[in-house]
Amino acid sequence: MANHKSALKRIRSNRVKQLRNKYQHKTTRNAVRDLRATTDKKEAQALLPKVASMLDKLAKNNVIHKNKAANIKSKLAKQVAAL
Repeated sequence: MANHKSALKRIRSNRVKQLRNKYQHKTTRNAVRDLRATTDKKEAQALLPKVASMLDKLAKNNVIHKNKAANIKSKLAKQVAAL
């Protein structure tokens, strides 16, 4: 157990950040899943920028690697174009 006041605060703040990251990551994964399941081209084209933005935010905050975000965005764009 931590002994310093700053270490106790760090534990609390890390937990809050962990929960926020977990929520945002799960929300983004669900959005990607929904976009992949979409068969309507107009709907997919409307969703793509929102999902791309979510992925960029995760990459910016180091929740996922920037190359992984780019990879997912590329595959989604390819899929939407093929609809």
